[in-house]
Amino acid sequence: MNRLARFFRRTILCGGVLAASLVLAGIAGWAWPPSRQEAAKPSDDASLLEGFRHVEAASVSDALEQISGRKMYMSHRMRPIFPTKFAGLALTVLLKKESNNDPGALTGMLAAIDQGTPNSVYVMVVEDGADIAGMGGLMGTAMYSRNFSGAVIDGGVRDTAYLQKIGFPVYALGIVPSTSISHYRFAGSNIPVLCDGVKVSPADIIVADADGVVVVPRGNAPQVLALAQEMDFKEHSMYAWIEKLKSIQEAVKKFGRL
Repeated sequence: MNRLARFFRRTILCGGVLAASLVLAGIAGWAWPPSRQEAAKPSDDASLLEGFRHVEAASVSDALEQISGRKMYMSHRMRPIFPTKFAGLALTVLLKKESNNDPGALTGMLAAIDQGTPNSVYVMVVEDGADIAGMGGLMGTAMYSRNFSGAVIDGGVRDTAYLQKIGFPVYALGIVPSTSISHYRFAGSNIPVLCDGVKVSPADIIVADADGVVVVPRGNAPQVLALAQEMDFKEHSMYAWIEKLKSIQEAVKKFGRL
């Protein structure tokens, strides 16, 4: 009997040790920092773009100014050819003003489109080009077929009826019937450019809606998105309060947002 009792005591003791080990292992697993891949937050391009597609450009602009102290929105001159809203990654192109008879002067401009990936935003700067169409229906069709999010042209745009027909969104300084052929030369792609006075680097996030175009530097994007979402939530919550209280001052006091 003593031998049997010792066997049961040993079994219980081993079971207790095993249970304690499992508990400690679970605690350690909870407390120990996860691997870099496991700890990664949804700051990848796809998640960021999905977030920015659901916030207002005005909130993004306000968030940027609070976080970086910079105004990163384009001027009132940059307008869409039809009402739209999009977000995407900047693919930059620069055209320099130069009279020429070179049939290959703009080849790089077209190559940039054919090398673009889905969710790209074609950000083109046409030097002194408010009255020069930087793009039209052919280029827009190529971008549309490659699933670009849209285009922002520091210059003019043409073939707007066809662009509206296929539903490809374009912001530009104006609508003009002119051409860049023989008047401009391709000067580079995926380089930093100054688009309507705002610096745009490759892969910056472009956010556009009825209020205009905002450029989000890629390094600030997660923080900007989080703050813009918070601002949107507060502002959208305030509408009902303003109607209920019939006072914008009381709503601002409650939500701290204007």
